[in-house]
Amino acid sequence: MSSMRVPVGMVGVSLPPATCLKGFTPGLPVITPGTGETWVGRRGKADRDTTATLHPETAPVRKGGGQREKGCRVRDADVVIVGAGAAGLSLAHHLCGPAGAGLRVVLVDAPPGPLRPAERTWCFWEGPDGEWDDLVTASWRRLRVRAPSGREIVDEPPGLRYKMLRSGAFEARVRTRMAEAGIGSVEAVVESVADVADGAEARGRDAAGRPVAVRGRWVLDSRPPRSLGAARTLWWQHFRGWFVRTERPVFEPAVADLMDFRTPQPGKGLSFGYVLPLGEREALVEYTEFSPAVLNRAGYERALRDYTERVLRTGGLTVTGTEEGVIPMTDARFPRRVGRAVFRIGTAGGAVRPSTGYAFAATQRQAAGVARALAGGRTPIPPPAHRPRSLVMDAVMLRALDRGRVRGDDFFTGLFDGVPMERLLRFLRGDTRPVEDLAIGRRTPVWPMTRTALELPWVRRRLRPGPPPVVKGEPDDPAAR
Repeated sequence: MSSMRVPVGMVGVSLPPATCLKGFTPGLPVITPGTGETWVGRRGKADRDTTATLHPETAPVRKGGGQREKGCRVRDADVVIVGAGAAGLSLAHHLCGPAGAGLRVVLVDAPPGPLRPAERTWCFWEGPDGEWDDLVTASWRRLRVRAPSGREIVDEPPGLRYKMLRSGAFEARVRTRMAEAGIGSVEAVVESVADVADGAEARGRDAAGRPVAVRGRWVLDSRPPRSLGAARTLWWQHFRGWFVRTERPVFEPAVADLMDFRTPQPGKGLSFGYVLPLGEREALVEYTEFSPAVLNRAGYERALRDYTERVLRTGGLTVTGTEEGVIPMTDARFPRRVGRAVFRIGTAGGAVRPSTGYAFAATQRQAAGVARALAGGRTPIPPPAHRPRSLVMDAVMLRALDRGRVRGDDFFTGLFDGVPMERLLRFLRGDTRPVEDLAIGRRTPVWPMTRTALELPWVRRRLRPGPPPVVKGEPDDPAAR
């Protein structure tokens, strides 16, 4: 459910006539770690770096497409990472260690401003001794789901903790490691990524609007997809959350509410409250929907007021911060390789679990797989984030919900009621065996799910052009839609 910048080697120079680059456009800044100004190299070794504006009078081009002249010395980056969200930063983190030894790595992220994502919250479950434990804001052993009637399903899954990590702390840690390891950082809004003769190139613009290009042997692109592929079902997990401080003790610090179905249910889809207590008077409170269309901000605000006042009965409170998000829930296919040297990771690479919207743990697995491939000298094709059978089961659930064959609140309440929470969380993480998956499937409405599973192979996938939806309007504008 849902910064510190450390630029390295970012010195602008004009190249002398003796220096040339293959395939450049005159006047276009081309960032190719390898020649020019000093590059703070890996493991303390000095290499060379260029951040250069190539002007026609200082950058000779041979006729026939800008091929490099004889004797031209050009060394591109080994790896270019596009985007500094969870996926891009996670891959950079792995390449700061032994997996990145000897590799020249550059991370490209949007300049400060509206195109850089706001701080967000990432939640996941794992064992008590995780890699990021010193950064987590809070963690919980006891987890709760509330039925529409208010009946509580509470469990303490053995060996698992539900953890809350803020993106700002995560990014600061990774940026520090990048600086120590000599990984370069470039601020630019990337507009395109494409193969070139000897690798791939990311092109975009810097904060001043000047064109920039960054070239590497491999490019790992973590930008959200501009459009989703053909799918049988496309829903969205969309939410808005308040960080609140109440005037009196309200929350149970030891218990996290994953799903509270005491919210009014939409005509199509499901809604629930989500509460992560940070103390008796402080918590992150979210209103979440799984449905085909998003609300406007005023709609989320009304839902949050209703939930905090009518359901939680918090009394007076102060909203100290907000966050919101829109996450795809779909059986669309997400290609992880989109060129000879271009790969997608994160949401664009299929890291989001369709049935829940969780992605952080899968993103870590995917980043680790890419790092292992690079360390072994192999093509860094991101591994599948989820098992095929998990995706099939999710596709059946999504279509059953979309066709109205099951009610969302009843479906999830029944799962948590009939399946031990530890097993269900392992299933959602992709760690269960086939026999356990079968046992979980038997706890769902058998006939509606069986009917849906039998028809699914015959349902045609439809292309859904256009970008993912965004939340619009002002929080206090009831007319916005």
